[in-house]
Amino acid sequence: MSKFLSLKLWFALSTVALLAACAQPVKHADYTAFKNARPRSILVLPPDNTTTDVQASNSMLSQMTMPLAEAGYYVVPVAVMEETFKQNGLTTAGDIQQTSPAKLREIFGADAVLYSKITQYGTSYRVLDSVTAVSASAKLVDLKSGDVLWQGNATANSNEGNNSGGGGLIGMLVVAAIKQISNSLTDKSHDIAGVTSYRLLHAGPPGGLLYGPRSPKYGTD
Repeated sequence: MSKFLSLKLWFALSTVALLAACAQPVKHADYTAFKNARPRSILVLPPDNTTTDVQASNSMLSQMTMPLAEAGYYVVPVAVMEETFKQNGLTTAGDIQQTSPAKLREIFGADAVLYSKITQYGTSYRVLDSVTAVSASAKLVDLKSGDVLWQGNATANSNEGNNSGGGGLIGMLVVAAIKQISNSLTDKSHDIAGVTSYRLLHAGPPGGLLYGPRSPKYGTD
């Protein structure tokens, strides 16, 4: 199965998992500010990476625009965003996220900006198992007022839905070792990051973003 098909399958599974509250943005979120602002365009900044994996920020960033576009928003192209900051001497997520909302609006003309943070990314080996997990949080801020319009968090891991079958202790050790090698060779973290991105930035309940103006569901929430 190609990586594309694998990722599409993960997206389908994640939709079902959302109903089980795998992603839990703010419970009973107050959408008053969001509804008043009704942003049409979003600037996605590079995620602040608090993990030891240097690939985490780029991996997440490359997959965060799709769910926002599907939700009905115009998203400033990542390449444009990165090149603009690079030309101004800003190359790290920490420095970029320190740019004032007023300056971001002046440069990019977007209505809102998405700040995010990665708190877990990669594969960890345990005695009887190996799991790849990605966790992240995000908040959407209005670039006119500076108000926080929405915030949430999500996580995904490679063991979701797995059935711990038999095979005894030796079998479990062998399976864990094989999974560790497989996850490393196929960059499983990147695939899991796609699932986390979708769960984090989907529109609609429970606790997701409001639908954007390009969605047929705009205004129904």
